[in-house]
Amino acid sequence: MSEMSFDQMLDESFKTIHNGEVVEGTVIDVKEDEIILNIGYKADGIITRSEYTNESNVDLRNLVQVNDKMEAKVLKVNDGDGQVVLAYKRLAAEKGNKRLEEAFNTQEVLTAPVVQVLTGGLSAVVEGTRVFIPASLVSDTYEKNLEKYAGQEIEFVITEFNPRRRRIIGDRKQILVARKEQMQKELFERIQPGDVVEGVVKNVTDFGAFVDLGGADGLLHISEMSWGHVENPKKVFKVGQKLTVLIKDINGSKIALSLKFADQNPWLTAGEKYARDSIVEGRVARMTDFGAFIELEPGVDALLHVSQISHNHVNKPSDILKVGQMIEAKVVDFNGEDHKISLSMKAIENQAPVQAPIEEEAVAEEEAAETSEE
Repeated sequence: MSEMSFDQMLDESFKTIHNGEVVEGTVIDVKEDEIILNIGYKADGIITRSEYTNESNVDLRNLVQVNDKMEAKVLKVNDGDGQVVLAYKRLAAEKGNKRLEEAFNTQEVLTAPVVQVLTGGLSAVVEGTRVFIPASLVSDTYEKNLEKYAGQEIEFVITEFNPRRRRIIGDRKQILVARKEQMQKELFERIQPGDVVEGVVKNVTDFGAFVDLGGADGLLHISEMSWGHVENPKKVFKVGQKLTVLIKDINGSKIALSLKFADQNPWLTAGEKYARDSIVEGRVARMTDFGAFIELEPGVDALLHVSQISHNHVNKPSDILKVGQMIEAKVVDFNGEDHKISLSMKAIENQAPVQAPIEEEAVAEEEAAETSEE
């Protein structure tokens, strides 16, 4: 039996590898455009930049460090120069595809970072494989600007898996819808009319505000925003504002809210503040042809009839008064049960009523004098 040469013994001391095999190695050197691995073979493995990443101008020294452990696929056992050509991104893609296929079959909820915001949606990466989430499947509400998702980790499920056509589709919307349905169910099991709950203003309109109660939105109508008069809800509430609200009514999936808490009803103490014959001060809130409504305090209005504005004749309140003007008047009637108060300004006028203009008095005196002379 012939003895083996030194080279043969050296070859025997190393493992054998084949094209397509997955090997593990340790990084022993990194250059700008290639990575060198010790793979336990007689020759080192080389991963070029194009086989590591799709980015053409990246410096690999910023991505990989010496002594890093890596797995790669053997493309060529011998590239002609005695080196082993390895592929990293292909192996990563295969692993990623396998992972996504499993998630597709089980409908597992995946979490991955958004690496790119596209015109029609988002691109996320799972173990080196890209998943496209169309704009219509990003949220359960319309998203005008998707830029806010850049760099964020999002959850989604795989609804379409076709790696051959490079079509792997993710859906975030169905996760949000399912969670909201569960939260809504739990919310309606928990609340009932009369409860006081916490919420966040979600949207403000001319007729009211929608408040997120954590699972469902409730409507805070403009008439329920205050015991007083609210002219423009947008001047009172802002999106994101936290509120403590009263659940006034629940009708199916509709929730009516209120900020008019019973213990804060100003009419509870109005009888003491605005008793008959008391002198009060108020602001002209609005006017009609028959009188002016005076706000004594938010939620308590009183009627100043046109006949009670002055001893002098007044055609309409706007001839004398202006909205926003502060006036002083006497309470001439109080009806707490019907929430009605009547006021009179002329009851506290200092000037006595004038019977006739000065010119008319002068004419009358002259006529009387002429009559006596005759």
